[in-house]
Amino acid sequence: MLWGDTSRLGRPFAKDPSVIRFGGRYLLYYSMPGALGSGGSMNGWAVGIAESRNLRDWKKIGEVLPGGDYDAKGIAAPCAKVVEGKVHLFYQTYGNGAKDSICHAVSSDGLVFDRNPTNPVFKAEGDWTAGRVIDAELVRFKDKWFMYGATRDPKMKIQMLVAGWSTTGFNRNDWTFYKEGTILKPELPWEGECCEAPAAVVREGTLYLFYAGAYNNAPQQIGCAKSTDGIHFTRLFQEPLLRAGKPGEWNSSESGHPGTFVDDDGQTYLFYQGNPDKGKTWLLSFVKIGWKNGIPFVMES
Repeated sequence: MLWGDTSRLGRPFAKDPSVIRFGGRYLLYYSMPGALGSGGSMNGWAVGIAESRNLRDWKKIGEVLPGGDYDAKGIAAPCAKVVEGKVHLFYQTYGNGAKDSICHAVSSDGLVFDRNPTNPVFKAEGDWTAGRVIDAELVRFKDKWFMYGATRDPKMKIQMLVAGWSTTGFNRNDWTFYKEGTILKPELPWEGECCEAPAAVVREGTLYLFYAGAYNNAPQQIGCAKSTDGIHFTRLFQEPLLRAGKPGEWNSSESGHPGTFVDDDGQTYLFYQGNPDKGKTWLLSFVKIGWKNGIPFVMES
């Protein structure tokens, strides 16, 4: 699978994949250009929706556009989850610097969304963070809803992962933010100054968090950490689990921003973004993830 949305720029451009199975089909939510600027340039961000019957062939079928004062500059990095028969979409505001935060919307058909009246619903707290949260990920674990995201330090230089939880719902006052600090920050050489884009899988009482290390095209690559309580994480690898491609390959500039999907048959898929041209184009793809003794590995295609 290699897929990109050409509807805005005339060239493939899709980032930040999130996949669900809903209504007898697969739905892919992704970041796309919000509008065209002068000369056909990108102006802001929005969320695109594509469908597939086989996870490989995709067709764009919808969009979620900015719709409130809080997200007027753009929305991006969607996280879609099916909860009690409805699609819950979490996404970040865009263009507000340290004030960017996570919003929430709900849909009965996966296409038309009603925004949460308490938006934005999730932001970071503490003197160790700038307050910004992007790259939402929602997962049910230990009888709680855990929300993961990425924040930056007060100087807006270092990107790191954060967590919060809810035992009730998804409104602003339902969330408790983990104020004691980051759950994962860049420490390894390949991670540079950035850990972002958390993507969760729960297996046999353990929460696995795939994440992107380094900023876009640095190159960004994908690692994995695990936790038994949803807060304290241990890296599984010192090197990337999924690397950028070799020179000349479609993902030579990066393999980044993971999104996990476990199908009805139990197969784990790791969706991700890549490009060969430092971000002029963006394509989406996936690899199958296998498991051996509690450790994920990339299966050969």
